[in-house]
Amino acid sequence: MITELIGVQTGSHSEFNDITHKIEAFITKHNVKEGLCHIYIPHTTCGVTINENADPDVKKDMLMELGKIVPLSDGYSHMEGNSAAHIKSSLMGFSLSVPVLEGRLLLGTWQGIYLCEFDGPRNRKVRISV
Repeated sequence: MITELIGVQTGSHSEFNDITHKIEAFITKHNVKEGLCHIYIPHTTCGVTINENADPDVKKDMLMELGKIVPLSDGYSHMEGNSAAHIKSSLMGFSLSVPVLEGRLLLGTWQGIYLCEFDGPRNRKVRISV
């Protein structure tokens, strides 16, 4: 298994940060031709997802709807004040796997991999393994 921990700096409280290029760079750097690329987020207030990366309005719409479903303040008991971030990250998930074939991630034409920040800005880590 090849594995690496990479850093991602987020710039706002809530954002979808396209990390596809970082994952592709890992695949290229390690000359991976075929396998399964696993992306894991070792944090409890951000997650990871695959979605459209052509139209930035998709990210905007997703953040807007997540904000409606899980408002920032809703009488939560958690003392740190970031319960909404914990809930949103659990909804998005903390890991995903993408096949690699002929040295490329097998993503659809419009797909990208996003680190989903819900408690930023922060320095985040992403564990990539093949």
